[in-house]
Amino acid sequence: MRIAVIIGTRPEIIKMSSIMREAANRGLDCFIIDTGQHYDYEVSQVFFETLHLPPPDFHLRVGSGTQGQQTGKLLIEIEKVLLTEKPDVVLVQGDTNTVLAGGLAASKMRIKVGHVEAGLRSLDRNMPEETNRILTDHLADLLFVPTPEAKENLKKEGILSDRIFITGNTIVDAVLQHRFIAEKESHILKELHLSKSNYFLSTVHRMENVDCRERLVAILQSFQAITEQYGVPLVLPIHPRTRKMLDTFGLEIPAQIIAIKPLGYLDFLQLEANASMILTDSGGVQEEACILQVPCITLRDNTERPETVRVGANIVAGVQPEGVLTGVESMFSVSRDWANPFGDGKTCCHILDIVEDSISHQK
Repeated sequence: MRIAVIIGTRPEIIKMSSIMREAANRGLDCFIIDTGQHYDYEVSQVFFETLHLPPPDFHLRVGSGTQGQQTGKLLIEIEKVLLTEKPDVVLVQGDTNTVLAGGLAASKMRIKVGHVEAGLRSLDRNMPEETNRILTDHLADLLFVPTPEAKENLKKEGILSDRIFITGNTIVDAVLQHRFIAEKESHILKELHLSKSNYFLSTVHRMENVDCRERLVAILQSFQAITEQYGVPLVLPIHPRTRKMLDTFGLEIPAQIIAIKPLGYLDFLQLEANASMILTDSGGVQEEACILQVPCITLRDNTERPETVRVGANIVAGVQPEGVLTGVESMFSVSRDWANPFGDGKTCCHILDIVEDSISHQK
């Protein structure tokens, strides 16, 4: 059995790290394709080094472009590798252009496709991620869903139950495997002169937020209002896309914000674990905050992680200062004893068990 793991962004590296390790532990023939969708070294390659993962076998270096340009380049370059390497199954994770291109290339070559973190829905077709996840789910052979809610989403769309497997989410594996390493190895709190539970942490990178001047201005206003009201710092690692759009729009980050370069995973995990609250438009960060028992404010009008809202770990607040401030005030009063809805931390084992069984029956 030959497995291809296709990744291209920081969240995909993190969420697939446990699968890569478990495949190596089992002695499986597994190779890694890094598409280079995140073309900035600081948000891609550094994660392989930080997480002590084997380097990718293939670097495609596709880089940026419009949605169509990037997806097309990804499809062409991924197909070239699959034609020569001939895997039995391709594993993709999440909702990026890398995921859609990888799944589509494999499906057209009649290679079995496994979609990790399948079944998520924001119900907002304005998001390119929503298009990517829907199309990938419908072409995949094995759909590894994190929760029962995600399974129900797929069944409503007519996907057969025998293709759907509730496995939990590999983000739990990653957080549990790396949290204590982060506590020992990361010195980010000291470097930024922060005290535990006495700062806010934020990430902003979604296209619908940073490519829209009005929404980006509202987010910056929200950050300024929060720091003024609560008198504690807000740490903001600046994503390359966000930096580009700030420059394009001629916007400046408020002086009260601690704006820093993108971080390695262990440093970021340490910041997450010790924040008083997290404000984000990232789906993965919503999950990590929930697992770490840190209250979360989602800077969007919807979320494909409704489980985090259901258990009381998250509020979808939009981007306007009034809504964000109301959300922050509300989340300060919640008890941090919610149940983690994303699995037992052994998702990688469940997924590879299913993959091995499926391929053995196929042969």
